[in-house]
Amino acid sequence: MSHVKAGGSAKNVKNSPGQRLGVKRFGGQSVRTGEVLIRQTGSTKIAGPGTFMSRDYTIHASQDGIVSFKKVSKSRFTGKTEPRTQVAVQ
Repeated sequence: MSHVKAGGSAKNVKNSPGQRLGVKRFGGQSVRTGEVLIRQTGSTKIAGPGTFMSRDYTIHASQDGIVSFKKVSKSRFTGKTEPRTQVAVQ
């Protein structure tokens, strides 16, 4: 016979640190080549001139310059257009 009552299992004990996503360089700031401009999950903002997107959707500066943001409409595969923010470095 058991001397300890049944303990059960806890389901909400997992905890992971935040991913530190978001805008790292804002409009009007000067950047150098390779600096991270935006860390994001999925392509919520798109890379414009002077920038490139890496495999994990992080947008980097591909040249020295000033960061700018602009609203553009991007067409999806279905033909629907959706507003997106385009990040550029001039």
